Amino acid sequence: MKLSRAYPVCLVTKKGQKFLESGRLWVYAEEVVSITPTPKNGEIVDVVGEGGKYLGTGLLSEVSKIRVRVLSKNANDRFDTAFWRRRIRYAIDYRKAVYGDEITACRLIFGEADGFPGLTVDRFSDLLVLEVLSFGMEERRELLVRLLVEELAKDGVAIRGIFLRNESQIRELEGLPTGKGWMPGYEADSVIVTIPENGITYTVDVENGQKTGFFLDQRLNRRAVGSLAKGKTVLDCFTHTGSFALNAAKGGALHVTAVDISEEAIEKAKENAARNGLAEKMDFVVADVFDLLSSLEREGKHPYDFIILDPPAFTKSRKTVASAQRGYKEINFRAMKLLPRGGFLATCSCSHFMESERFVEMLMDAAKDAGVTLRQIEARQQAPDHPIVLGLPETDYLKFYLFQVV
Repeated sequence: MKLSRAYPVCLVTKKGQKFLESGRLWVYAEEVVSITPTPKNGEIVDVVGEGGKYLGTGLLSEVSKIRVRVLSKNANDRFDTAFWRRRIRYAIDYRKAVYGDEITACRLIFGEADGFPGLTVDRFSDLLVLEVLSFGMEERRELLVRLLVEELAKDGVAIRGIFLRNESQIRELEGLPTGKGWMPGYEADSVIVTIPENGITYTVDVENGQKTGFFLDQRLNRRAVGSLAKGKTVLDCFTHTGSFALNAAKGGALHVTAVDISEEAIEKAKENAARNGLAEKMDFVVADVFDLLSSLEREGKHPYDFIILDPPAFTKSRKTVASAQRGYKEINFRAMKLLPRGGFLATCSCSHFMESERFVEMLMDAAKDAGVTLRQIEARQQAPDHPIVLGLPETDYLKFYLFQVV
């Protein structure tokens, strides 16, 4: 039975109602007809459609194009401390279910997929890294952190510090300041932490590393590369701190060359290789991948039978998707030209806007131009600690393919 409602009411257009009824969780500003009585920024509001039909309850963002982010479509939910604690417990237990005891390094909260719109929490051993991208979550940050630390403690996990990576310009669209640093009350003595993944040990810098310090979403894809690398000569492009390269080396590759344009990243990759006793079968190159692939082709050099392409997101908006597609095609075309018949290609895109159908179309075009055929071994996505919720395309972003060139 529906409880007595104490929240302001947000009336939306028919288009907004249809959007929410399709499973989506965002109310855009242009779909808001009225909100009464006038709420405070970050306040909880009920969303209703034609005839007062209840559509959900969410958090108001006064200045954002996403005016309301829906938390729940259950009219009986009460958004008290018990509600948030329950959501946090669900999130932790889900990771334990999919990873067992291997949650020393994982994404504990993945925004809307876990019912925390605009909040990301990554765990790196005894450090947590937070990114807060919505006003409503920022308002509740202290409470959520306290509950998260308490629930982890119940599992025997003592958190040493919590680091904020709030550098994204999305915060500015929410009327929030940007920056990074220790969360007050949760300062630690070091931003460096060591984590295990797939039997490999990494040093993570939660302050200066990309994103929140380490790309956790490729965990099982790295394992898949490792299982295919035995006896191969591997080129790992955009290696960052060497994670794919190290999995290939550990998987039995004859030799692995790791390439990145960042000298700092390459130094970290070298350190990780030495730490894991893999340095003797690896070498490291500071270079622009586009230039390197082109020069290898011009010189007629084909030393690799397994190439890994894990580039940064070439597009972060729909406006630049066409340009990004050209970039993806260029590197994939060059890699296909360099590989021998029977060679292997791992390729991916981490951009939500580069949709799967478009990515596959690009690969087919690249293969046609390179004069090769691709035999698909696996099509994969992000690791399960970054869960995909059907009906929420924003949660489905990583495309990862393993092919044999035939």
